Amino acid sequence: MTDDGIARPISFDARYGASVDRALVLGGGGVVFVAWLTAYLHGLVARGVAVGDADRIVGTSAGSVLATVVAAGRLDRFATLIRLVEQRPNLIGRLAPAARLTPSQQRALDLFGHAADAEPSVVRAIGGAALAARTPGVNRLPSSVVLMTQTWRWPARSLVVSAVDAYTGERLALDAGSGVALPRAVAASASVPGLFPPQPVGDRRAMDGGVSGTGIHSDLVAGARRALVFPIVGDVPEGRMTMTPGGTDREIAALRASGTEVEVRHTRLPFTTNLMDPAEVTAALALGELQATEDAPALADFWRPA
Repeated sequence: MTDDGIARPISFDARYGASVDRALVLGGGGVVFVAWLTAYLHGLVARGVAVGDADRIVGTSAGSVLATVVAAGRLDRFATLIRLVEQRPNLIGRLAPAARLTPSQQRALDLFGHAADAEPSVVRAIGGAALAARTPGVNRLPSSVVLMTQTWRWPARSLVVSAVDAYTGERLALDAGSGVALPRAVAASASVPGLFPPQPVGDRRAMDGGVSGTGIHSDLVAGARRALVFPIVGDVPEGRMTMTPGGTDREIAALRASGTEVEVRHTRLPFTTNLMDPAEVTAALALGELQATEDAPALADFWRPA
């Protein structure tokens, strides 16, 4: 193991968020979930719920991109980009090419997709396959991150993105004090095994934060006064992508048990939605706007400064 200060065990007892008032936690889930989440958050802001005022923002996988956008105050611009993707879906392939996978890529992706839990041996096996896969160069995804977020410096507001050491399986928490460039950190959090190469993070190689049994890493805000949390799903019917049935519900319960008041919001997109299909973006944007309209009054009270 590397003693570089960025590996943090998943722990609610550690109360990593004890000094935080308002926390925003954004999970990952492909371009369609990102479109829904963008429309939802943009809709909240338009109705006076200033989610960008969070004292800590945690992002995982694709959620790390949106977390960066919100923390940097660029949500309006990002919403415009998502609308452009809606009109020109071929842009997804340019920003994050994932077609025509090699056999080594497919092996890594399949290992991740079929993983029924996050036992250390399982996570390390996925990491080994990700390291062995013949993928695009390591600089491709960080470049796409800069294009999407239009920023390359850590924002002044507290931002934490999760990743996983592909060799040791440790959870990594990357922030402005980690010594890792922002585009590299976000790329690491979003480096789905098989699709993208694990990113160099100091002396480590880091892969998608979702390869850890959690898609939200809400323990990083445990002990905060309140948290607004966006998992991609409330539950999974069977173990997959290292998540277990009931795992998200148990995680939210542990967050509440740490003393944090929690509001959780899910997309109402059908469970069968292909979250990587650009053709689904239009429906996701409309639904995100609708749900924000419905939820804004209650969340305005929840989010009001202390």
